[in-house]
Parts: sequence; C-alpha cells; structure tokens
Amino acid sequence: MTEIYGIEYLPIAVEDLLEIFDYIKEDDPSSAGPFIDRIDEAIRKLECFPYLGSIPKDDRLERSGHRVLIIDNYPVFYLVRKNIVEIRRIIHGRRKYSFLF
Repeated sequence: MTEIYGIEYLPIAVEDLLEIFDYIKEDDPSSAGPFIDRIDEAIRKLECFPYLGSIPKDDRLERSGHRVLIIDNYPVFYLVRKNIVEIRRIIHGRRKYSFLF
C-alpha cells in the first residue's frame, strides 16, 4: 500500500496563493479560481509522490532539502519531512527567489 503524505502550507505560502489569485483576478477574473484549483491539484499529487518535484538549482536550497514543483510559471518550493509535505513558497518564475528563504 502506498503511504499517503499530509500536505501543510506555511502561512507565507497561503499568502503567496492569495497574491497569485488577486493578480490573475485583476487581468481575468474568470480564470483566477480555476488556476488556483490547478495549482491545488498539482500539489495534491505530492500526497502520493512527495519526490515528484525536482531538486532546485540553488545550492542553499538543495542543501536544505528543498524540492521544487513547477506549475505553469509558478515554482512551488517544498520540503518533505517524515510523512508531511510542507509547502513553503509559491512564486512567479520571473521573481528572484533566493532572498525568500
């Protein structure tokens, strides 16, 4: 039987999602909700496949055990801890992210 991992969002990752929603809503209100749903569906795959994401190219993130799952232009940075996948940040791919951690 496959182990199911819990998904936990850090508060800052929840804020990231809200900012993404607001940003998309300004441009196209009807697509904001479905896009957040798509992010959620992709993250839910980590329940069964926690190592689905790749190892980031940033040395510091790699050393700390972070993984990254790319959803469209949004990297989702997370850690696998025992039976929990901890969602740490969700940012736009054009942003520099080294200062975020």
